[in-house]
Amino acid sequence: MTEFPTSAKTIVIGGGIIGCSTAYHLAKLGVECVLFERKKLTSGTTFHAAGLVGQLRSNANITQLLGYSVDLYNSIEQETGLGTGWKMNGGLRLACNQDRWTEVKRQATTAHSFGLEMQLLTPQEALDLWPLMNIDDVIGAAFMPTDGQANPSDITQALAKGARMAGAQIYEDTKVTDLEIKDGKIRAVITEQGRIECEKVICCAGQWTRNFAARFGVNVPLVPMEHQYMVTEPFDGVPANLPTLRDPDRLTYYKEEVGGLVMGGYESNPIPWATEGIPKGFHYSLLDSNFDHFEQLMELSLGRVPALEHAGIKTLTNGPESFTPDGNFIIGEAPELANFFVGAGFNAFGIAAGGGAGMALAEWVHKGEPPFDLWSADIRRFGRPHFDSDWIRTRTVEAYGKHYTMDWPHEESSSGRPCRKSPLYEILKDQGACFGEKLGWERPNWFADAALNETPQDQYSFDRPNWFNAVSREHHAARNSAVLFDQTSFAKFALKGPDALEALNWIAANNVDRPVGTLTYTQMLNDRGGIECDLTVGRVAEDEFYIVTGTGFATHDFDWIKRNIPVGLNCQLFDITSSNAVLSLMGPKARDILTAVTRDDVSKEGFQFGTLRTIGIAGCPVQALRITYVGELGWELHLPVEYATTVYTALMQAGQSHGLINAGYRAIESLRLEKGYRAWGADIGPDHTPVEAGLGWAVKLRSNIDFKGRNAIQAQKTQGVKKLLACFTTDTDVVLLGRETIFRNGERVGWLSSGGYGHTVGKSIGYGYIRSEGGVSAEYVASGEYELEVATKRVPCKVHLQPLYDPAMNKVKT
Repeated sequence: MTEFPTSAKTIVIGGGIIGCSTAYHLAKLGVECVLFERKKLTSGTTFHAAGLVGQLRSNANITQLLGYSVDLYNSIEQETGLGTGWKMNGGLRLACNQDRWTEVKRQATTAHSFGLEMQLLTPQEALDLWPLMNIDDVIGAAFMPTDGQANPSDITQALAKGARMAGAQIYEDTKVTDLEIKDGKIRAVITEQGRIECEKVICCAGQWTRNFAARFGVNVPLVPMEHQYMVTEPFDGVPANLPTLRDPDRLTYYKEEVGGLVMGGYESNPIPWATEGIPKGFHYSLLDSNFDHFEQLMELSLGRVPALEHAGIKTLTNGPESFTPDGNFIIGEAPELANFFVGAGFNAFGIAAGGGAGMALAEWVHKGEPPFDLWSADIRRFGRPHFDSDWIRTRTVEAYGKHYTMDWPHEESSSGRPCRKSPLYEILKDQGACFGEKLGWERPNWFADAALNETPQDQYSFDRPNWFNAVSREHHAARNSAVLFDQTSFAKFALKGPDALEALNWIAANNVDRPVGTLTYTQMLNDRGGIECDLTVGRVAEDEFYIVTGTGFATHDFDWIKRNIPVGLNCQLFDITSSNAVLSLMGPKARDILTAVTRDDVSKEGFQFGTLRTIGIAGCPVQALRITYVGELGWELHLPVEYATTVYTALMQAGQSHGLINAGYRAIESLRLEKGYRAWGADIGPDHTPVEAGLGWAVKLRSNIDFKGRNAIQAQKTQGVKKLLACFTTDTDVVLLGRETIFRNGERVGWLSSGGYGHTVGKSIGYGYIRSEGGVSAEYVASGEYELEVATKRVPCKVHLQPLYDPAMNKVKT
């Protein structure tokens, strides 16, 4: 071993598969890298992982990341000369009831959308691939030929060798004890062997990551959970090329192992581990086998694989794994500490994700941004509830227990609720609100009408769900009379200071240098022109701006704005989300209702679209924003939380004669789909530019004001684009949920980013990007014939580039 280093550009903490993969990819990029492992490589949780490698996820980029893992595992053995145990033996998934079969068919379409081969099989065809199983209850199956399995320790050792070959240094038995931080910047890492200066730290310490990161103010919401699987002795009839098998209706999975089987699963009553902290010296350690707890999975498995009843049990492995509240891993630069990166919380699919996650993390460290949009795994998706370990554990127990349950459309979590409540929560609950939850906030999704014997409880379905008619009522009220949405959960920021305008006009793609009292809809772009934020900016003073963005983007957008304020400019950003309630009054009768409760002029001329000002309602100061996300005349009313119930009561009383009703977020979704409004995290994001998304009108290219991402947008305006967002409509009986495959003239060209139903147009609506390497224009879009693949069946559809509802904006600007 070379002499202990005194400095390095980057330091990786943790020698499991994620840490070694990250070091491998950093070294391949030519980045100076040192990895420290407190004990031995793989000795945390990697060594006892089951090793199944599946690729398909509901997100295209996470699927791409897992596909990269497969490609890497196919080549790393040849590169390093170390065996990995990698077998591309395919993966089989069973369906044992009609709802599960619908889910599997939709998964197959998702796979097709993302360019993966996924075959639907009859029960007999599945049996031919997996002859050990009983298929009495099987309706159908799906087979992914490129899935497989690997030996976790061997894969990790191969990655470590590849990292060393590329120039990385790896030190085992070297515990990192501290970080040296000065003026908010990482200066060095302190280890048991000494101090080493560095610029960036990547923490891949598995279940130890949360406690270590918390010492430096970084929140990583994960907790350890017990996870068990059984390894049998070899027995007759187990071929070496047996595919991996997932049997979600029996909560179990299987893989071949040295002539026997590995069988594990995800029980509905999992056991959290180390609730009082991970024991010191825990490495290469397993927990005591819990046969009583495992019995429920064993009983389920015997119905599928009767031969297990007589197979000898070699081991029942009980190893802790880190899990997260939403079942996805955690990756990216911590918003609390610059140059501190995290790769952890892999929910027992760290082997499947390891290759791709290491690649993405290395590029993020090296280039300052990920190779593609990883929002669903981004550390910034979390917020205030995720600081409390008890809340995290409660929600994570639920997520673990749902690992193999049905993945219903629009399904809400039920644990750890209610957490954050609007002042109107109890009032709306009494009026029939069925609540959903986002970033801890309780939000009305829809309202049940007791007179129609409706119950405010979701009943999930792949067909039209039980709230369909309720949402229709709310939708039509918004179009024909008026509705009131409680949108208190909006994230709200204040940017103040003498340089606030200069800073914001650099970060925002649209021009915010407009008079006080003006609203500006704008994106914020990365250097590739990708949309990092999509929000509304109100100028409330010469040196102050009020910024409103989506509930779930509070941490992300605050971080993006703060880190992109140019050095030397004097302005400060504040999160004031909890200070203000928001009531959105929308619909053609909105002006009549508002006129009845305020003395201020809210006429078309007196209060124009795209402006804001303070008005009085029932003795309360209300900042009224004339803007809409539903395509109707209306105002967002932002007010101190203590006035919320008073203003709500005044509006509802005044609106009674105008047909005003409560409405929820599912009506907002239906309304915005008709109006063509984009949703960040679905239709737009870091991989999409305003030009591609049809939002080029909101970019200040005609000015000579520079802004982040300008060069990329200018290039697209000149050279054209290779994808374009379009709207698709199809028959009422076709349920669109997103991820359905788009075909143009019989050729696959993309997938739907969002889907739903428009109750005014009476059509199912979806949005998605039409892609072509040869370029995409409005003429190209219009000249094609289109179909959508929905649950493996193709249906005809129509394409649109203009909003389906009120394209001239007459309703909005009336």
